[in-house]
Amino acid sequence: MTMKHRRDVVKQLLQDRAELLVIAGLGSTAWDITAAGDSPLSFPLWGAMGQAAIMGLGLALAQPQRRVLVITGDGEMLMGLGALATIGVQQPANLSIVVIDNERYGETGMQATHTAHGIDLEAVARACGLKICPADLASMRKSIHERPGPNFAAVKVQAEKIPLVLPPREGALLKARFRRALLGPAADSV
Repeated sequence: MTMKHRRDVVKQLLQDRAELLVIAGLGSTAWDITAAGDSPLSFPLWGAMGQAAIMGLGLALAQPQRRVLVITGDGEMLMGLGALATIGVQQPANLSIVVIDNERYGETGMQATHTAHGIDLEAVARACGLKICPADLASMRKSIHERPGPNFAAVKVQAEKIPLVLPPREGALLKARFRRALLGPAADSV
C-alpha cells in the first residue's frame, strides 16, 4: 500500500470547501489546514489535546444546518476516544471526522501511537455508531459534504517531517474571526 502525504490529503478534502466549518486538532493538522488555505471558517486548536472531535460535536449541534469537518491526528484522537461514544449517542447528521494517521505523536517527538501497534480507529468509531467513509479521497470528500453522518475516516499517511505553516497563534483572534465568519453581524451582539 502506498502511503499518502498528509498535506495532499487535507488539500483534496478542503478543495472547493464552500461554507464547510473545519476544526483542526492540535499540531500538524492545524498546519495542514492552513497550508491548504487559511480560512475564517477554520478553527485550529492550540493547546487542546484530545478535544477536536468533541468541539466538532458541539459546533455540529449548535449549527445543525451547517456541515462540520474535524481534521485531527491519530495521537490527538486517541487522547479523546470518549468523544466518539458521545458522538455516537448524539448522532449529528452534519458532522464528519477525518483522522490523519501517521502512527506517531508528532508533537512530542514522533513516538509510535497505538495505531502503529494495530489499534483500528475506524473499528472503534464503527462500534460507537459512526458511519465509515469510503477510503478513496474523492468519495470521502463527497461523504463529508453530502452524506448524513456522523461520518468517520482514518487516512494512513507517511510519518514525515514537513515545513510548518502556522495559523494565527492568538486564541482570541481565532475565536473572534471564526464567530464573525459563522454568525455574521450577530457575532458582535452575542
